[in-house]
Amino acid sequence: MYLPLAAWAGGTVLVYGDSLSAAYGLSTDAGWASLLQARLKHEGMDYTVRNASISGETTSGGAARIAEALAAHKPRVIIVALGANDGLRGLPPGQMRANLAKIVVASQRAKARVLLVGMQMPPNYGAAYTQQFAQVYVELARKYKTALLPFLLEGMADRRELFQADDLHPTAAAQPLLLENVWTALRPLLK
Repeated sequence: MYLPLAAWAGGTVLVYGDSLSAAYGLSTDAGWASLLQARLKHEGMDYTVRNASISGETTSGGAARIAEALAAHKPRVIIVALGANDGLRGLPPGQMRANLAKIVVASQRAKARVLLVGMQMPPNYGAAYTQQFAQVYVELARKYKTALLPFLLEGMADRRELFQADDLHPTAAAQPLLLENVWTALRPLLK
């Protein structure tokens, strides 16, 4: 169903993530955030996507720069997709939780609707760590009443052909799949 532009709120959608959202190893226009802009246009939604993702970013870095990002972009919706680098470095889930909470609270104070995008760690990090890590996103979404996509790489994490040679970063062919995962959780926030 297509609604006229006046039926949609419009504004800025801020993508606030790490290399998985910054189109690492790809041309910027091949990344899922750029594909999101095309989807919004196709759907007749008057939003502009701004991608403030930084390769290598941790939740600590994200928390440190959130005020500046919110002031610069004034998003109506923010997609927070951080934590993968915290996990790869084995940082404590409690530290990640505190940093993500700062980002969510600052975003909500700025009147932005929040989509929290989760990540999961491979089993070689140990059952206790991987479970605590994944639970951080669920707990924060519940506590702050945000939308949640539990796992950005859902449906593709075990498909080697969808990853670059480093086995960490999705290929261009994987970007539409990432977009579909994000879109399902994001669309209700755009009305």
